[in-house]
Amino acid sequence: MAADTLTRVFAALADPTRRDMVARLAAGDATVNQLAEPYRMTLQAVYKHLRVLEEAGVVTRPAGPQPRPVHLEVQVFDLMDGWIERHRRRAEQRYRRLDALLAEMEAEPDV
Repeated sequence: MAADTLTRVFAALADPTRRDMVARLAAGDATVNQLAEPYRMTLQAVYKHLRVLEEAGVVTRPAGPQPRPVHLEVQVFDLMDGWIERHRRRAEQRYRRLDALLAEMEAEPDV
């Protein structure tokens, strides 16, 4: 299940407009109209972007009348961070082993 969520999150964040919306929401909740202000697109297009972010679990909007604030779900970043950190540690371990091997090779006398 976490892998499917991770796939949806990365796919949702693949779009620069959605990444920008997420960056703006990191500063605080905003209405759809506030989120739409800097973009040269229809409100319908903004809603489509938000729907992708909602389906990925990146943002939520409470039920109720308009205007409803869009809220960034920060726990999704914990999921992404865990995945990235796990792979970063593995890569760093490989580089440390390579560095050790290279240092060992440099320390060996020429034959």
